[in-house]
Amino acid sequence: MSGSEKQMEDPAALKEEGNALFKAGDMQGAVCCYTKALKLTDSRADGAVLYRNRSACYLKLEDFSKAEADASKALDSDPGDVKARFRRAQAFQKLGRLDQAFLDAQTCAQLEPKNKAFQDLLRQLGTQMQQKSAQLNSTDARVQQMFSLLLDASAKDSDRQKAAQNLVVLSREEAGAEQIFRNDGMKLTQNLLQSKQEDIVLSALRTLVGLCTGHQSRTMAIVNELGMDQLCAVMGSGASTVSLAACHLLQVMFEALTEGMKREIRGKDEAILPEPSKELRSMLRHLLEMMPAPDVSGPGRDSAINLLVKQVPRKSLKHPDNSLALWVIDQGLKKILQVAGTVPELSEGPPLTDNTHMSCSVLLSKLYDDLKSDKERENFSKLCEEYIQQHFSQHGLEGKLRAIQTVSVLLQGPSDVGNRTLEMSGMMDAVISLCASKHVIHQQIAVEALIHAAGKAKRASFITANGVALLKDLYKKSENDRIRVRALVGLCKLGSAGGTDFSMKQFAEGSTLKLAKQCRKWLCNESLPPTSRRWSVEGLAYLTFDADVKEDFVEDKNALLAMFELAKSEDKTVLFAVGSTLVNCTNSYDVEKLDPQMVELAKYAKQHVPEEHPKDAHSFVEKRVVKLLEAGVVSALVCMVKQESPALTEACKECISRVFLALVERQEDRGTVVAQGGGKALIPLATDNTDVGKVKAAQALAKIAITSNPEIAFPGERIYEVVRPLVNLLRLECTMLQNFEALMALTNLAGISERLRQKIIKEKAVPKIEGYMFEEHDLIRASSTECMCNLVLSSEVQKLYLATGNDRLKLLVLYSGEESERLRKAAAGTLAMLTAEQPELCTRIPETTTHWLEILQALLLSEVPDLRHRGVVIVQNMMQAEKSLAETLMESEVMEILSVIANEGTVDPVSKIALDCLDKAIEYGIIQSREEKEKGK
Repeated sequence: MSGSEKQMEDPAALKEEGNALFKAGDMQGAVCCYTKALKLTDSRADGAVLYRNRSACYLKLEDFSKAEADASKALDSDPGDVKARFRRAQAFQKLGRLDQAFLDAQTCAQLEPKNKAFQDLLRQLGTQMQQKSAQLNSTDARVQQMFSLLLDASAKDSDRQKAAQNLVVLSREEAGAEQIFRNDGMKLTQNLLQSKQEDIVLSALRTLVGLCTGHQSRTMAIVNELGMDQLCAVMGSGASTVSLAACHLLQVMFEALTEGMKREIRGKDEAILPEPSKELRSMLRHLLEMMPAPDVSGPGRDSAINLLVKQVPRKSLKHPDNSLALWVIDQGLKKILQVAGTVPELSEGPPLTDNTHMSCSVLLSKLYDDLKSDKERENFSKLCEEYIQQHFSQHGLEGKLRAIQTVSVLLQGPSDVGNRTLEMSGMMDAVISLCASKHVIHQQIAVEALIHAAGKAKRASFITANGVALLKDLYKKSENDRIRVRALVGLCKLGSAGGTDFSMKQFAEGSTLKLAKQCRKWLCNESLPPTSRRWSVEGLAYLTFDADVKEDFVEDKNALLAMFELAKSEDKTVLFAVGSTLVNCTNSYDVEKLDPQMVELAKYAKQHVPEEHPKDAHSFVEKRVVKLLEAGVVSALVCMVKQESPALTEACKECISRVFLALVERQEDRGTVVAQGGGKALIPLATDNTDVGKVKAAQALAKIAITSNPEIAFPGERIYEVVRPLVNLLRLECTMLQNFEALMALTNLAGISERLRQKIIKEKAVPKIEGYMFEEHDLIRASSTECMCNLVLSSEVQKLYLATGNDRLKLLVLYSGEESERLRKAAAGTLAMLTAEQPELCTRIPETTTHWLEILQALLLSEVPDLRHRGVVIVQNMMQAEKSLAETLMESEVMEILSVIANEGTVDPVSKIALDCLDKAIEYGIIQSREEKEKGK
């Protein structure tokens, strides 16, 4: 067995390694060593020390729950361990458990009365407890005052409304929330929820949000006390503002219960609580029961669907448990399909909004995607087919229309299932024949089904052969614009089969321009209902693959403004069409670069070769972007991002991210994007999106952070949210340009404040940045070194350079002698800062390379003022650090160079520092001053 293998099995050696890593600032590495040692040790006493040490690591990592747990385990073995007790006191303090922290700190101070750290902590805790007590007393009085007003029927309405609003503000503070809860706040809010005044109901809902946020035990009590029947009834009420507020409350409740299952959140409740799965299932069952309920409003139903979309599917497919999705499919799939198949104009069904069918599509898609096996997917498909067959086989048209409508919703959601249902016997024939119906609603349902089917490869050839003539006929002959616009979209969809390939067009030259002109005309026609105008944007989403159409569209300012107004409207189903149209206009889709050799081979084999339209050249795209910015595209995109709707799918978010990236491509446009709220909108897009969408949004954030002042572009706390997306760009899967821009942006952020540097360190960016310092590309090496230059202002990063057995310092010294001026400046700047902050590093420079003196001399002799400045600062730091270093430097040519710089006659900082270096040498007695030389003569 090798020495290293023995060490891996020796708890004492692992403990020593953990201690060394702790001193070097590598907390995660130290935790790993202590954890391994704990598994191997049999000694109770040794285990206590390891737990105590690991607790110290968790304190540094700000994982206070784990720090407290480990300190408690150490004290279980050795109650007299004062270090473990002190660490537990610190953890309790951070967790807000001040009483327990005070008891531990008091015990520490009694055991070691002269220990200043113990006395300081005791004083801090005393002050904090007094403040908390005073706050609780004043809060108690305020809560009582609000309650008295709200329960007083004779009080003025304005006074009661003000009291209700004050209650909301109080509920957002932990002390206020606890006081409201303890003072029978639930019963009061229950009364307020039954008020006829919308403002009062909203205040009650918002107060409950404050009580539930991040608090599992209160949430469970509120769910059980108020009951889901009442909360769902409020959400299902007619008023959309009340419905949205109730939806937000239920979302907060779901989060509190699911997140509360993690111990970190439970720590706030100071108790281990029962699993909240019973409450969660009850909440979901109520949402499913809302689906077909006729007394639930359209907005209320949309809110219920939205909650199911957010809560049921797994957050990550890596998580093995999809039992919640299976349970919902088993309990509620037919209820969801009932809503999907509702045709409001024809049948007595639950009230719907313009968004309901699209929301159903998203929910069905999410449920289907959450399934893990063919067996589960087959069951889902069969349930859908049975439901559709049941209605399709009924006598009369209503059942067939309901079945076709359900197929349409499935085609927009889980399209594999939609295709299967479309292939059911007689379904396609029914769709084609209903397109010729004299009844507008019948026609509308059939044409929409045809349009959704046209996007699926299996059906497209059939529809191209059978449907184009039918759609053209409808477009030309129908007297109803609602049908004409839909028929036009069907033609657009079939006509765009070639995508951006200029040479593959389905229609005759000029036809797409005519179709697009008609789409723009309908888009601007305010007498048409918004749903029909939305279909005209659908048409443009397909037609704008053609560059001539793009050019005409961006020149039509009225059409652009009409599209942007629709994007901001209540009809959320338009979001993807608007996003797709803008992606096409800005050419922000991915274009596969063709290998020239493969193109030649394809031509030789007489195969088709895609061609780019001349108007898709960069200069044309740039002008289109300017036109879109002038028309107000940013405010439309910002509004789209804010939409709380299942229609804002990940695919839609990806489109918006692509467009934003195109809009910030030119440096001069970035200020406009930031001023109109683009910076704020990009942050959620960089965290909740498709993988491609996250990268595009993060790159747009990087471009903004490079050229704009980050503190203005991302004011307040928002600036800290930018860090993680930027760090996520430091991956090999990202392009070199994305790596470079992320490094540049992080450099700017790291130069702003210590808190931001800590955030960058916490996101584990330092090892990644160090990795890029070894890249072959000059710009990447330079930008990563510049980033490190700002990060070394943090003591944690300085400790990495102080740790023994690494080449970090050597790399900086060698880079200070590289040819690239930018890299030399960055490396020498980092070296200047490090040697100023950590004099110990000065003594290690001569050990890094035999060329260290040559490199320093080259810096001092450089014609670039910045390099000379960095050089003299490094020399000054080395001379101040140790006399022997000063002697070595003065024995070399450095002394002559410093003398020349000092005597240049200028009063610049470089000459002054050079003079200070010579003065230091005189002070050490290494060289004589001019006066001493004169005396010697």
